[in-house]
Amino acid sequence: MEQPDIIFIVLDTQRADRLGCYGRKKANTPNLDRFAAEGVLFEQAISPAQWTIPSHASMFTGLYPTAHQVTQSSQSLPAERPHLAELLRDSGYQTVAFCNNPLVGILNNGFKRGFQTFYNYGGAIPSVPSDSTTLPRPLRRLVETYTQFLRRISYPIQNFFGQSDLAFRLSLNAWFTPIWSRVANFKGQNERSVRDLTHYLQMREEKDGERPLFLFLNLMETHLPFTPPAEFIDKAAPYLLGSKEARTIMRRWNRESYRWAAPLAEPLGDLEAQVLSDLYDAEVAYQDAYLGQLLSQIQNRVNAENTLTIIVADHGDGLGEHGCVGHAFVAYQELLHVPMMMQWPRRFKEPARISTPVSTRRVFHTMLDAAGRLPQGAALDPMQVHGLTLAQTVMGRDPEQGVAYSEVYPPLTFVRAIEKRQPELLEAYRCLSVRRSVVQENRVADGAAFPHKLIQVDEKLDELFDLAHDPLESENLLAERPSIVEPMQKEMSRLATAVSQQKTQVTAGSQIELDENMTRRLRALGYID
Repeated sequence: MEQPDIIFIVLDTQRADRLGCYGRKKANTPNLDRFAAEGVLFEQAISPAQWTIPSHASMFTGLYPTAHQVTQSSQSLPAERPHLAELLRDSGYQTVAFCNNPLVGILNNGFKRGFQTFYNYGGAIPSVPSDSTTLPRPLRRLVETYTQFLRRISYPIQNFFGQSDLAFRLSLNAWFTPIWSRVANFKGQNERSVRDLTHYLQMREEKDGERPLFLFLNLMETHLPFTPPAEFIDKAAPYLLGSKEARTIMRRWNRESYRWAAPLAEPLGDLEAQVLSDLYDAEVAYQDAYLGQLLSQIQNRVNAENTLTIIVADHGDGLGEHGCVGHAFVAYQELLHVPMMMQWPRRFKEPARISTPVSTRRVFHTMLDAAGRLPQGAALDPMQVHGLTLAQTVMGRDPEQGVAYSEVYPPLTFVRAIEKRQPELLEAYRCLSVRRSVVQENRVADGAAFPHKLIQVDEKLDELFDLAHDPLESENLLAERPSIVEPMQKEMSRLATAVSQQKTQVTAGSQIELDENMTRRLRALGYID
């Protein structure tokens, strides 16, 4: 079979419950909703991790965080763990990336391995296609030569600051946040990257004899700070224009980057919660609007019939639920339940909604299996890759028996920042704890099957939720449903043991600065030797 083109789109920080196709009635997401309605949508897609670095590492390797061990910004993907782009490149694919997240495109963590072309829209000196600028061609070449020189100088510096605990703490100062977030293109240039990618596909259509294409796109639109165009704010938060208090709230959140991940000392006020929620929705709507042109281009390509397009989020975002904003420390659905949808007209001819819980790390197996062959010497079992493709679940033969497993390793740079500013929150929210969770369908007393979620904190069972009847995870049923807890606990233990056996040694970058007390606590929890 002819190898399909593969388009892999990651919507960074996109919650599932804010899209119309996942039940959000006030959502303004017609383009993603249409894509989902015409393809395969996974209703219970669960991220293996709650923040960017471990989640992307899982999607690029097919492994859970404990196995790939890239859980911190100072760590790199081991050379012996093949990257998805490397495997596809060696299978004959042209590998191209358009990336907006500096944690993926700037840090020296191995995430760019295997990409023959990697465009970075984040960072102080973005790397973009030459035809992305309106400058005359001779001047364009001169500017590109100069910026290439600057990037060679700046990347090591940016990488150091991205992995330095001291630099990270300095960046959290409210006066500095608006400066670095703009100068360093913290959220990238998302709309521009989609426009450039759409143009890239149009130009590629005019060429003959191209190799099959693997295209990776990362969008950062729904991450704080929230600065969508006015037309989207007016629709999602029409009161903002007439409320000075609401505008002050939003400005404060956009300036104080420490608050983007720190637990809340006090619950959000009603207006504050509404502003955060509505501005997040505005960003979601803005992202959907400019994605429309790209999705239309994908569906109108000559090779559209044999193009596998996967859209997924790396994680969600807390907006005040469970005492948290951001995506650093907890294992609740606002962080782990993400959208995942795909189209491959040649293979999946009928639309479908899949209720079976699935791990998003399986996009790795799905894309490799679609490519049809593994390169010689790849340290992977072809049967295992084939067995874990999401196509198996679509056909009703789920290889993981409807179990989706996650591991929450807190980012230690934020732990350190909280220790300096609000150390009492570390204990109150158990910020140093490793959390594990399992989402699984279980039968209750009347015989009906509903998805349940079991959360474990530092090897101790902590919470059980009935996600069908309590999607906000407000009622802990741990003591009330022992018949459900026991088999889920066994499954969690089995998975934790299996994943631990796959553990590999990682390459560490700059080390996090820790005092003696913090070092003792981290060693006791198994973070460091």
